[in-house]
Amino acid sequence: MKYAVISAAIILAGVAHAAPAPVEDVAGGSNDDRVARLERIVKAKQQTEFAMQQRLEALQQEVLDLRGLSEQQSYQIEQMLQRQRQLYEDIANISTQPAAPAMVTDDNGSITVSSSLGETDSYEQAVNLVLKEKKYAAAIPAFAQFIDKYPNSSYAPNANYWLGQLLYNKGEFVDAAKAFTTVVDKFKDSGKRGESLVKLGMISEKTGDKSTAKAYYLKVVNEYANSAAARIAQQQLSAL
Repeated sequence: MKYAVISAAIILAGVAHAAPAPVEDVAGGSNDDRVARLERIVKAKQQTEFAMQQRLEALQQEVLDLRGLSEQQSYQIEQMLQRQRQLYEDIANISTQPAAPAMVTDDNGSITVSSSLGETDSYEQAVNLVLKEKKYAAAIPAFAQFIDKYPNSSYAPNANYWLGQLLYNKGEFVDAAKAFTTVVDKFKDSGKRGESLVKLGMISEKTGDKSTAKAYYLKVVNEYANSAAARIAQQQLSAL
């Protein structure tokens, strides 16, 4: 977009050097002939200037339109980044809380996800338990059941990451590591893979295996350079 605005500005500058009005030799001939030729020259010049002014106005409007579009896109990108930052904060602030009421409870008190929900609705319901309802304990079986029912869903990488994060915050490191490892091994193109590697490093640290933790962090730094996950991994490395 920036290059489009620059190009329009260059065109605007070029208009100032537009070809001059046609030149006629006004010398010679009768007075009436000379007056007629002068009138033609003046008229041609006026027409050229009018056309030039129209071009200038059109190009100026185009520059304004492009600038407005650029500003709009910048705003939309900033809003997207802000939503992403908020999501990361929500995940980071998940804390262990007492078990919350289940979504659907059977006669034995077990939490289940309604079987009538489709793939997208089931995933959104599990996410809402975390972000909206703050029912972290209930979200664990919700994500586990979603993964069991839709193991190859496009939401599966995120669902496994959510499950791993919730288990990690409860101190259930073995099960958390399984969820994060699923993201790393099964969903290699997922945007959550780098973050899952960081979590595996943190689990290794908490279980006293610093050499494995270092290996995970270095893997993130090497494979996901300049990412948020790499910055966290670098911080963890510095603290080892």
